[in-house]
Amino acid sequence: MEAVYTPEQMRCIDAHSGVDVGVLIRRAGYAVAQTALRMLGGSYGKHVIVLAGKGNNGEDGRVASDFLRARGVKVSVFSSSEMPTQLPECDLVIDAVYGTGLRSDFVAPTPNAPVLAVDIPSGIDATTGECRGVPLRANETITFGGLKPGVVLQPGRTYAGQITVVSLDLPVHLGVQVDENTINVVTRNDVEQWVPPRAPTTHKWKSGVRAIAGSKTMMGAAQLSCAAAYRAGAGIVHLSSIGGTPEIIAPLEVVYRSVSETHWADQCLSDIERFASALIGPGMGRGDELVEEVFQFVSRCPVPLVIDGDGLQILASSRDGQRRNMANFFAQRTAETVLTPHDGEFSTLTGERPSADRIADTRKAAAALQAVVLLKGSTTVVAEPGGNVLCITNGDARLATAGSGDVLTGVIAALLAVGLDAFHAAAAGAFIHGNALERLPQCGVVASDIVREIQVGGNE
Repeated sequence: MEAVYTPEQMRCIDAHSGVDVGVLIRRAGYAVAQTALRMLGGSYGKHVIVLAGKGNNGEDGRVASDFLRARGVKVSVFSSSEMPTQLPECDLVIDAVYGTGLRSDFVAPTPNAPVLAVDIPSGIDATTGECRGVPLRANETITFGGLKPGVVLQPGRTYAGQITVVSLDLPVHLGVQVDENTINVVTRNDVEQWVPPRAPTTHKWKSGVRAIAGSKTMMGAAQLSCAAAYRAGAGIVHLSSIGGTPEIIAPLEVVYRSVSETHWADQCLSDIERFASALIGPGMGRGDELVEEVFQFVSRCPVPLVIDGDGLQILASSRDGQRRNMANFFAQRTAETVLTPHDGEFSTLTGERPSADRIADTRKAAAALQAVVLLKGSTTVVAEPGGNVLCITNGDARLATAGSGDVLTGVIAALLAVGLDAFHAAAAGAFIHGNALERLPQCGVVASDIVREIQVGGNE
């Protein structure tokens, strides 16, 4: 995992490093200069412009300029108070204006060369990734100690370009003095370690998934979830669609079980102990007649459960359309729960749309609901009730397509079924979901394409 530290944590880490601030600045400046030389492809005949602010970030840039001059690079330094609107021609711009110390909006000058940002692009909020004014868009960012939320969340992630973390031998473990909970970005190695290999003696019921999804007009959602569950490792999937009597179930391996349109919760729970996990919600509709039965199924389901789409809307709304208070409802379940809202569903569950600080909001929701919350987005944020957070950054705009969320639900259900805890199943599921894009075209991706390219474990 790649550790993420808030600006408050980094201030604490810097203050208690035991190293003179001048030494740290010299280390940082040297690292910036080395990165600049790599980007320049050498020093001969090169011209670098350094934009230097008043604080330590600016000092990092000034020290870097000294190292570069020593290598024969022509360097022009502009302080934050004398920057022209249009920068002169050069080979590289080093942005060392604000970093994590941004206090007000910043309007960047227009560069005529690639940009190397120091710690974080100036004009990007280090906590939320928001644009504060008109930021500089970096080709690369060199950041110290660890990632910052502002280069993990969008749009800061895009403005940062390629990111390199330099440790500077900072005592990052001291970040727990500010917040004992962790924020990490999930990597491919993490997922490979979390997902267990199939045991030689396993059988299909070891990883069975019970799905409650689909309706007369929305069978595609159920089919996508079930197909994804199979692809992600489910041994057998049983599907029931309330009021749905599909002519064709895809994939063929799905076992379809008819249930009545009323009092169906008891029927779906009748042999639930045979399954290792369950999912509910994709495409099931939102009629008033579903409310009580959904509550019955969710509250009594004794296996790990993923709730998505219509399931979230039903649970969060009463019969008259008013929002329910969901605090303590999921805490009463005997098994873990994963909630996978997009922004609108998050608002229905919590009463507020996510703010720019998506990490803080997801943490708050997980603690209040006592469930693992996966907030979908350009950066997906997963939080567990204790406050730890995992961020998934390998997805992109191709996931913004009808049915993509249904695929994610099926993947998470399968990972729960093969033994992952809810926190890691949700995060691994989001990573696997995004990883499928590596094998797909840049345009025209549909949800069934994502299902086809799902790969789990060592096959990724």
